[in-house]
Amino acid sequence: MGFAMRVYEAFKDDEVKAKVLAEFIEKVEEAINNNQVATRQDLHVQELKLTKEIEQTRLEIKEAELKLTKEIEQVRADMKETELKLTKEIEQVRVDLTKDIEKMRLEIKEIELKLTKEIERVRAELKIEIQQTKVSLLKWLIGLLLTQTITIIGVIIGLFQVIK
Repeated sequence: MGFAMRVYEAFKDDEVKAKVLAEFIEKVEEAINNNQVATRQDLHVQELKLTKEIEQTRLEIKEAELKLTKEIEQVRADMKETELKLTKEIEQVRVDLTKDIEKMRLEIKEIELKLTKEIERVRAELKIEIQQTKVSLLKWLIGLLLTQTITIIGVIIGLFQVIK
C-alpha cells in the first residue's frame, strides 16, 4: 500500500483534506519514480567508477602507444637492415659486373690478337703463293721464249736449207 493510501486512511474523517493529501503524495511519488534523483553518494560512487575507468583507459592507451612505438622502431630497424643488405648486394653486383666486363675485354683482346695473327699468317701465305705463281709464270714464260727461240732458229735453219 502506497503512502497516498495511508494518508487517505489517516485523514478519511475529513475527506477533502484526505483526497488532496493523497493526490499530493501520489504526485510526489510519481515525480520521485520518474526522476530518480541521484544522491550525492550515488554521484560520488559513479564519479569514482568513471575516474577508475578513465585511468584504466589511459593506461591501455599508454600501453598501446608503447607497443606501437616499439613496433615502429622494429620496422625502422628492419628497413635499415634490408637497406644495408640491398646496398651490399647492389655493390656485389657492381663488382661482379665490373669483373665480367674486364674479363670480356680480355677475351676480346685475345680474339683480336688471334685474328691479327691469323691475318698475318694468311698474308704471308698469300705472299708465298704470289711468289710461287710468279716463279711458275716466269718458268712458263722462259719455256715459251725458249720454245719460240728454238722454233725461230729451226725456221731460220729451214730457210737456209731451202735457200742453199
